[in-house]
Amino acid sequence: MSAQGRGIRALTLAASATGAAVVALDGTVLVVVQPSLQREFGAPLALVQWTSTGYLIAVASLLVFAGRLGDRYGHGRLFAIGMLGFGAASAGIGLAGSIGWVIGLRVAQGVFGALLQPATLGMLRAAFPPERLGMPIAVRTSVIGLAAAMGPVLGGMLAAGLGWRAVFFLNVPPAVAVGLPVLLAARKAPTAPSPGRLDLPGACLLAAALLCLVHTLVSLPDDGWTAVNGLAAAAGATATATAALAFVRHERRTAAEPLLPAGLLRTPGIASALALLLTASASLQGTLFVAAYFLQRVVGLDPFACGIRTVPLAAAMVLGAPLCAVLLRRCGPRRTAGGGAAVLAAGVAVLSRADAEVGAGVVGVAFCALGAGFVAVMVTATPVLMGQAPAEHAGVAGGLKQTAMNVGPTLGVAVATTLLSAFAPGRSAPHAAFLAGMGPTLAVLALTAAAGLPLAARLRRPDPPQRSYRRVDTVSPRAHS
Repeated sequence: MSAQGRGIRALTLAASATGAAVVALDGTVLVVVQPSLQREFGAPLALVQWTSTGYLIAVASLLVFAGRLGDRYGHGRLFAIGMLGFGAASAGIGLAGSIGWVIGLRVAQGVFGALLQPATLGMLRAAFPPERLGMPIAVRTSVIGLAAAMGPVLGGMLAAGLGWRAVFFLNVPPAVAVGLPVLLAARKAPTAPSPGRLDLPGACLLAAALLCLVHTLVSLPDDGWTAVNGLAAAAGATATATAALAFVRHERRTAAEPLLPAGLLRTPGIASALALLLTASASLQGTLFVAAYFLQRVVGLDPFACGIRTVPLAAAMVLGAPLCAVLLRRCGPRRTAGGGAAVLAAGVAVLSRADAEVGAGVVGVAFCALGAGFVAVMVTATPVLMGQAPAEHAGVAGGLKQTAMNVGPTLGVAVATTLLSAFAPGRSAPHAAFLAGMGPTLAVLALTAAAGLPLAARLRRPDPPQRSYRRVDTVSPRAHS
């Protein structure tokens, strides 16, 4: 490969990693500043929580459609628009005068984040051959882990010294520094001469299904079930199922330009990789949710000491990602992902046996196993998913992957909340009651992680570049550069 080709790949990887890091950093610093938001605006807690919920609903419902747009008009264009829009919305939040403006701009951030996230993977798929995606995705994963680990510390420092508004201005410099050059370069790239029609009805139906699903999950009660919240959850589940069935029916009848290309999910390895990412992220996030309450409410640690105990998880992710890329190349995706799922399940199982006298060493080992297992799954399943998908559908594949990574954690927390409320009603219950609920809850989450073992066995190395599923390809390959 020429020096110019290597330079383009390096710049593509840098842009992809930066975009992913900005999104990860934003999500972690928000948790730190929400109490300050509540104090300044005098808003109720339920309203402040919509700064997270509104973003999550917006991003999860639009990821696949955004990936489809990237496939048609170029991932560089969508990436640049997403980065610059994300930065502009962040600056707007820093200048917001009410909690309503903050929530509205967080929803706007979610829209631009949806444009950005699939494009970070689509650009990598366009720049690297399928069999060499492992290390670039490992580097991207390491950067995400580092950003997520630094977020609470950096956000806390800025909020304490300059106020909560400074935290959101943190996103502006990297958004401009990376977004503008990519936008200028993307303007020179040609688009498809006749891209055809967008499947807007399919996009709306899928967005409605995901919106109902995410809203239902985040609205599950955490202090016991009543007739009212039970009916609300049933209504949400019914709406989700109705929209999902309508979407499937519509896609089957849309032969020309469906939102989900016919055959994509039937490609060997893609559905298994998505399911594996969903189960692993659900298990990890549900476990972290339970562990945070355990360490603070039962063990008695303050938030800072609790964060220190989780450092092995971040370290394992940051340092383990490149190692997992090497293992993927040498041992194959089945062994690497299977080993990761097993290690993740073991880490959850260790925490399920903990009590109020648990030592820092045991917690450290458990969190290290969580990080090592999860990063092995991430670094394996993502290249399989992106490599098996044809290049002209890389955006849709990236959107599906990011959807799994947004829905999975929400599902994991919902499962943990439901089980804890069933076994130990109320978070103010005595420590013994919480421990009685923690054991079974984490056991279920460990089984969720272990469910990834048969899924990992269905993964396969990426095939050589494939042709489109349709007989006539209406998208120019140059539009994906």
